[in-house]
Amino acid sequence: MMSAVSTLQFSADLPPESGVIPRTMPKNDARLRTMVEAHFDFIWRSLRGLGVPASTADDATQQVFWIAAQKLDAIVVGSERAFLFSTARGVAANARRARARSREQSGQDGERALATFPDHAPDPERAAQVAQGKALLERVLAEMTDDLRTVFVLFELEGLTSVEIGQLLEIPVGTAASRLRRAREEFQLAVTKLELGRGAS
Repeated sequence: MMSAVSTLQFSADLPPESGVIPRTMPKNDARLRTMVEAHFDFIWRSLRGLGVPASTADDATQQVFWIAAQKLDAIVVGSERAFLFSTARGVAANARRARARSREQSGQDGERALATFPDHAPDPERAAQVAQGKALLERVLAEMTDDLRTVFVLFELEGLTSVEIGQLLEIPVGTAASRLRRAREEFQLAVTKLELGRGAS
């Protein structure tokens, strides 16, 4: 994962695919830089958890902040994180659809690893176990609905509480807690089924 500040360049108006954040009005530069420094890592990890492969996570994160730069004046002060995460969900959904279309066209499966950071363990057996666990996690998450996957990722991978999840997603705390409970139940059930299936094979 790239450094938050070093990866972003503030220059001329460029499309998201350029990987460059466009220059906003001077008065907004400081605010955008603050948003990048405060939330870049969180958005990168969130995109990974929401199904964006590591190979394109940097580009997807750039796109989230590019969108934020275009709408900076409309982002209410204090709600920057919520706006960025909401945008990241949309970017991740688009990325998943694009991957699905690519798989259909090529007939090949894409990257399955979900690790926030690559594993450099020298033990091949341990590395294989870690890779298998990551593949299992992504497979289970991919079968969840977007709403359940979102709260699960925020709770299990980001360590947010139900209250914080509710605030971030702008939903009642009870709704966040209910979704989280269902997500954890679905996750456990899916893992149990996969393990039983592997044991029977």
